[in-house]
Amino acid sequence: MGNANDRSVSNDAAVFGAPPSFADIEAMAARAFETIPDELRNMTATILFLVEDFPDEEICRDMELESPFDLLGLYQGVDLTQKSIADPSPDPDVVFLYRRPILDYWCETGEDLEHLVRHVLIHEIGHHFGFSDEDMEALEASAGDD
Repeated sequence: MGNANDRSVSNDAAVFGAPPSFADIEAMAARAFETIPDELRNMTATILFLVEDFPDEEICRDMELESPFDLLGLYQGVDLTQKSIADPSPDPDVVFLYRRPILDYWCETGEDLEHLVRHVLIHEIGHHFGFSDEDMEALEASAGDD
């Protein structure tokens, strides 16, 4: 076996490859977004989609997370059941995908990463339509998840 100065020793990044980047996760989310039916996708035209490594400290505190790894995605905004033309929200609706927790979950479960990103994206878009976590779990259970 070579020593640290031996150039023939390959590093872990070369052997295992680099983890998916922000751009990789964004591309997966864009592909997933295209699979949403047009009539629903049109109702999400004003949502911003952002990939960040982790939720910020305020979100972790507000959601009482034990760890920033506990949250894969988040919808921030006013869902369609609460929106009013007479009282528009000054802030845009945003779906956050948290890269590091998604990658951690992917490594722990071995689930297909494209499928995982799609699941998180669609779940968070579901909140835009006013669905609760329980509503979405029931829908998934009745329809079966891809």
